[in-house]
Amino acid sequence: MNIMLFHSTYGLRPAVHAAADRLRAAGHEVHVPDLFEGRTFETVEEGMAFQEETGRDELLKRAVLAAAPYSERGLVYAGFSFGGSLAQHLAFADEKARGLLLLHGTSDIADDVSVDDLPVQLHIADPDPFETHDWLTAWYLRMQRAGADVEVHRYPGAGHLFTDPGLPDYDAEASEQAWRSALGFLDSL
Repeated sequence: MNIMLFHSTYGLRPAVHAAADRLRAAGHEVHVPDLFEGRTFETVEEGMAFQEETGRDELLKRAVLAAAPYSERGLVYAGFSFGGSLAQHLAFADEKARGLLLLHGTSDIADDVSVDDLPVQLHIADPDPFETHDWLTAWYLRMQRAGADVEVHRYPGAGHLFTDPGLPDYDAEASEQAWRSALGFLDSL
């Protein structure tokens, strides 16, 4: 599978490279763009301030430009938190998208969006301060209305970015469970 993997609001940290290596070891081709141009952050607040300063449109443009050389072959879009929201936007705009793997984050869905049975897998903490139960219920219903084939995995007690061993949210058991499911999902595409 050809995968475009987007980093979180913390930037392109070692955990993202480790995730890409894990996917490569499973036989996938993985592209990991640095949308923050070398910047990484210690806190969510610092990363969000950088995003605001850079602008959502600029970051989306960088994501589109990173994916463009590979999209003709059919990409699985994937991302961590903020990167998941970008992945979702790109997957919905790319008629050749093969799948969408969301780790820790989702995004708004326009009313007129339509995809044809796009396979989607979401891995999310339960509860998650950035992805409330009400939000996730509405997101799930809108994804289904758009035509996506959605699978949601919840991890009770895990922190928001529970797959990143370099952050306080890390949960080894939840992380391993998420990666087993994600690799199974990718193998099914």
